[in-house]
Amino acid sequence: MQAFETLFAQFIAAELPADAAHDLNHVKRVVKTAKRLCQLESANVQVVVPSAWLHDCVTLAKDDPRRSQSSLLAADKAIAFLKRIDYPQQYHDAIHHVIHAHSFSARVTPETLEAKIVQDADRLDALGAIGVVRCLQVGTTLGRPLYHAEDPFCQHREADDSRYTLDHFKLKLFTLADTMQTAAAREEARHRTRVMQDFLDQLAQEI
Repeated sequence: MQAFETLFAQFIAAELPADAAHDLNHVKRVVKTAKRLCQLESANVQVVVPSAWLHDCVTLAKDDPRRSQSSLLAADKAIAFLKRIDYPQQYHDAIHHVIHAHSFSARVTPETLEAKIVQDADRLDALGAIGVVRCLQVGTTLGRPLYHAEDPFCQHREADDSRYTLDHFKLKLFTLADTMQTAAAREEARHRTRVMQDFLDQLAQEI
């Protein structure tokens, strides 16, 4: 597997877009978390590891109208690559499903333990201290204001994360803990959500 992982890393480094929130460090964090969950859940490492490395080999921008197709395109591209490097074919279909199902916007239900693990690992990277940073990176890239001047935390208005970066916490990030598929991920997600809430509480005092 180590020799294949070197090839996975080289491939994904060349394919990632110029997106600070979906860079090689993001992929490495997802791989690390997925390996830990794989061990805890006794899942198939031959499926989990390549899926985690390759899950973002196609990543469309948050405001791209084709965003919901991103993970399917990534799954197709990943399998084409795995065929070129002669990765065992018996795992291809399972890996395709894992990558297709990992995305929040694709809304594909993970049907295997391995798909649940990689989805959890990817979503955990949207939470906690790194989740705060990545959210701000995306908002800055899209040119969105950090918050609504009169109502930063949506107390008297509908949240709209297409206009204000902080609104994304309410609309998506604070919902992720309830979507975790594995027990270990749920526990970690609750901890990371508290970290994010502490950040917003401090921010509220400052603004």
